[in-house]
Amino acid sequence: MPTSSRPPDFKLTGLIGSLRCCQLFSGVPGTDLELIAGFAQTLKLAKDDYLFHEGEPARGCYVMQTGAVNVHRVNAAGKEQVIHVFRAGESFAEAALASPRGYPANARAVEPSTVLLLPKQPMLELIGRRPDLALSMLGSMSAHLRVLVGMLDDLTLKDVESRLLNWLVKHFHTAKGNVITLPGTKRVLAAELGTSSETLSRTLARLRDQKLISVGARTITVHNADAIAGLLRHNLGEN
Repeated sequence: MPTSSRPPDFKLTGLIGSLRCCQLFSGVPGTDLELIAGFAQTLKLAKDDYLFHEGEPARGCYVMQTGAVNVHRVNAAGKEQVIHVFRAGESFAEAALASPRGYPANARAVEPSTVLLLPKQPMLELIGRRPDLALSMLGSMSAHLRVLVGMLDDLTLKDVESRLLNWLVKHFHTAKGNVITLPGTKRVLAAELGTSSETLSRTLARLRDQKLISVGARTITVHNADAIAGLLRHNLGEN
């Protein structure tokens, strides 16, 4: 279970800095950031600790400081479907502030993490006084919606290889040179692709054997981006 603490005065500057780095609060004045930092609670999670479960009453929304939190749902067959893995500087569960149904999904740390809990009642009171903050939160939730739409697009791809190829094509554009740095472990990547670690490893090995990629501990080196894009189009029946 996560442990929590309220910030003493000497920690306020650090908390304000964390809030300022979060897109949700990018336009919020320093006086309001200081107010939010004053009621923020720091939660420390060990790997596999749950932050919340689907249906639990919402305690507030969250800002990631360090680590990674996997937000997911579990279907009727017991299979976990990852919605998104949140990392430092990202916020989540904003919509739960106004929902009487509680959290719409589960959240679990996939590595040791530090998360800021912004409690529901003081956040709602602040939003009531600051409509511009409400607009900022709507923008953040819109960004989450785009992630969900992208995830649905990815899940329409017919197999794990196609989902992995699609992931490689997307991330190659922001890679340094031809090296994609994984934002987490391969287990986390497997969860994002909706597959098991074993299946991901076999798929990576198949692409490696075709000399399309090389795989490191936390990197994937792309040797032929055009061939990967072409293989994806072939798998999707586009050529």
